[in-house]
Amino acid sequence: MAKKKSNKNSNGRAEVSVQLRSSFLYPELHEDVLEAVFSFIGTITFHLTPTSHDAVNVYRTNVMGKFTCTDNNCQAKGWGSKKVSVVISKYYGNEYNAVVYGQRCKECNHLGDLHLDKDSYIERVAYRLKKWDGVKMGKTYHTRKQGLPHKRDLCEGCKRGLCSEEGD
Repeated sequence: MAKKKSNKNSNGRAEVSVQLRSSFLYPELHEDVLEAVFSFIGTITFHLTPTSHDAVNVYRTNVMGKFTCTDNNCQAKGWGSKKVSVVISKYYGNEYNAVVYGQRCKECNHLGDLHLDKDSYIERVAYRLKKWDGVKMGKTYHTRKQGLPHKRDLCEGCKRGLCSEEGD
């Protein structure tokens, strides 16, 4: 989510501005991920630095989420996405993180405020961590629901060349 920050304007009144971000980390979901993998791989730690340059494994996938436009003047109410770009990274020392990339509003091009589908995030991250650790699992099948096509020009993951949809 976007962070809200209070500042005082020249009249001494408090103003709230939104700090927009194009990518997000969710360390608050680590306990849920840990619970999903603990009996298979033991303890794993959340890596707070959102970079994959020192990672030993990197995997691009997507999760689901809903966005609301952050421009108060925009007529768009919001949108859902079944293709929210995520890059899952594993590091030495049994650490991991998952960087979730935002999307822009198709009406005004402002960054949207992400409301992550926590279940899809936990399932995808836990699956990948177990797979990397050699846990034997069946292949997962995700039923494709018809929806709007992925808009590469509005996806922050695509803009960085990191979206699982980027090469299609």
